Amino acid sequence: MYAVIQTGGKQYRVEEGTTLKIEKLELGAGESIEFDKVLMVRSDADTKIGMPFVEGGSVTGTVISQGRHKKIKIIKFKRRKHHMKQMGHRQYYTEVQITGISA
Repeated sequence: MYAVIQTGGKQYRVEEGTTLKIEKLELGAGESIEFDKVLMVRSDADTKIGMPFVEGGSVTGTVISQGRHKKIKIIKFKRRKHHMKQMGHRQYYTEVQITGISA
C-alpha cells in the first residue's frame, strides 16, 4: 500500500516504513505528525483518487530529526565586464518516518 501526499508545496509518494526529507516543520524529534492532504491511496484491492484530496485519508509519521541539506553554490558571471558574484544556500529539512496510511 502506498499514498501520495502534499506538504510544503511538493508531492511525495510514501509507503509505510519509509523515511523522507520534507520542508522544515516546527516539530521536535520524536513527535508525531499527521498529513491530511492525501491525493491518492493505492492498495492491493483498489485505488482511491481525491478531488483534490481523498476524504477521510490520512498519513501518520514520526519526526526523526531536523537538519540542513548540502550547500548549493550560486555563481553569477558576466563575461568581459569584470563581474562575478558568488553565493551559497543550505535548505532546512525535517526527516520523517512514515508509520501508517489510512483511507
